[in-house]
Amino acid sequence: MRTLQLTFEDAIEVCKAISNKHRMAILKLLSERPHNVNELSERLGLPFSTTAVNVKKLEDVQLISTELLPGRGTQKVNTKTYDQIIIDIGPKETNQGQMLTYEMPVGDYADCHVEPSCGIVGLDDYIGMQDDPRSFYEAERVQGELIFFRTGYVEYRFPNRLPYGKSAKQIEFSAELCSEAPLHRLDWPSDITFWLNGHELGTWTSPGDFGGERGLLTPTWWMTNHTQYGLLKNWKVTNDGVYLDGMKVSDAFTIETLAIQDKPYISFKIGIKEDSPNQGGLNLFGSKFGNYEQGILMKLQYTD
Repeated sequence: MRTLQLTFEDAIEVCKAISNKHRMAILKLLSERPHNVNELSERLGLPFSTTAVNVKKLEDVQLISTELLPGRGTQKVNTKTYDQIIIDIGPKETNQGQMLTYEMPVGDYADCHVEPSCGIVGLDDYIGMQDDPRSFYEAERVQGELIFFRTGYVEYRFPNRLPYGKSAKQIEFSAELCSEAPLHRLDWPSDITFWLNGHELGTWTSPGDFGGERGLLTPTWWMTNHTQYGLLKNWKVTNDGVYLDGMKVSDAFTIETLAIQDKPYISFKIGIKEDSPNQGGLNLFGSKFGNYEQGILMKLQYTD
């Protein structure tokens, strides 16, 4: 999947270009296959001149490319350049020190306890049997690209690569996830809780289980009436507390409280607590399923 990653400043012109329903429709058509301007004009029901102007706007910000191909004479064929646009709206950080990054496949958990409905989905089929918790112990589970369960947890143990004698400055985890409803259901809240080295970071309430429209990476054999994609959530612990998607949610503990240097691994657990008000389950997406090309990503920043 081709991704355009932009800083906040770089994104302004791109956002101007796509803030138009005709240009968004052009990008959607080009997601199906390349088109020339005549084809786009006919499918959109717009005058040729209007279509050409909108194509030029998208070309100017490099969201589409145009190639001259032989046909009835020479014709210009337009192609979509990117599948996904990511805009980093966070502040620029200075004096970041050193950063360690590690991506964990969603099927490579160290411990779990799940109850139906549950399952592990690979690129081509289910791994083991659907709704059978025993499947979560199959060796092939590491090839899973989507795992789901109604209650329980999965725990991942990341290798601790913090250099000896260095101090952790901040740690963050990101993952794509959503609720788990029968098939899918947009209004299906679920309280999903996160733990780091045994400390409860907090709980995020997923609004629903997203389906009906295929995820950008979701394999074509997986039916669209099933879960298709989730939301990318980011947890971060710094010297002054815990953050969810950039917003401070707790100062109950800090990066120092975690004592990262004391264990040979870093534990990150995701699950549904038994006493949570919204028992809506959990879907967790891998790098080849959903909308984001990643598994569970850990970033550990430490002092120079």
